[in-house]
Amino acid sequence: MLEVANQPEFASLPPQQIVARLADQGTWLASESTFYRLLKDAEQQHPRGRSRPPVKRALTTHVADGPNQLWCWDITWLPTTVKGRYFYWYMIKDVYSRKLVANEVHESESAEQAAQLLRQACLREQRAGQPLVLHSDNGSAMKGSTMLAAMQNLGVMPSFSRPRVSNDNAYAEALFRTAKYCPLWPERPFDTLEQARNWVNSFVAWYNHEHRHSALKFVTPAQRHTGQAEELLRKRIELYEAARARHPERWSGNIRNWVLAPIVCLNPEREAVLQQTSKAA
Repeated sequence: MLEVANQPEFASLPPQQIVARLADQGTWLASESTFYRLLKDAEQQHPRGRSRPPVKRALTTHVADGPNQLWCWDITWLPTTVKGRYFYWYMIKDVYSRKLVANEVHESESAEQAAQLLRQACLREQRAGQPLVLHSDNGSAMKGSTMLAAMQNLGVMPSFSRPRVSNDNAYAEALFRTAKYCPLWPERPFDTLEQARNWVNSFVAWYNHEHRHSALKFVTPAQRHTGQAEELLRKRIELYEAARARHPERWSGNIRNWVLAPIVCLNPEREAVLQQTSKAA
C-alpha cells in the first residue's frame, strides 16, 4: 500500500483520492482509514505534493511593568457626511496604563503624518532616546520609510503583528471599539475635519481622565499612568476590609480583588504564562 501511495500518480494525493482512483482502475487494496493509518505510521501523514503545512508563528510579544515602555498605535476611519470620504484618526496608546498619549485626525493616511505624531508623543512623554517599543499592524503607514526612519532617530524599537493574525494589535482595536460604541459617539457623521478633531479631543479627555477602565480595576488610564492608581486601590482595600469587619455575616469569602497586575503583555497568552511562572516562583 505504501508503494502504491508513493507512485508518481498518487504521491501528491490524499487517501480519499487514492482509493477512488484505484476503484476506477478495478483495484481494491484497503480502506481509506487504513491508508491514513499506514501513512501516519510511516511519518508520511502530511500535506502531499507541493503544498506545505501551515507555519505556526511565534507570538509577537513584549512586556511592560511601567508606563512609557510599550506603546501600540493604529489608524481608524471616521465617517463623514460625504459618501466615500473619511477622516483618519491616528492614535498612540500606552499598553501598560491604557492612556492615549497622542492623537491626530487628518484627511489622509500616510507614514509622514504618523511620524510627526510619534515625534509629538515622544516629546510630550520625554521618551526620545529612552527604551520604548512601538507595536502596530502591517499597514503601509506603519511600515513606510518615513515612519521607520523616525523610529530609528528617536530610539524606538518597531514591533509588528504577525501576518494574517487580526488580533495581534488587540489593545488598539479595543480602543477604537470603545470609542465607536460609547455614548459620546456622535449620532451623525462628521461634517468637517475640525468637527472630527474636536470630537476626538473630547473623547481622549473622557477616556484618559474619567473612564474607569475594567482591565485597570476601574481606575482611569491617567491614574495608572501617573502612579496614582496604587494609592486609590489601597484605600479601596481598606474600605472593603473595614466593611467585612463590621458585617462579617455578609461575606462568604475574600473581599473583591483590587490588586492590579504588575506586568502587562502585548498578548494575553503570554501574560497568562508569565503569571503562572510568577506564582510558581
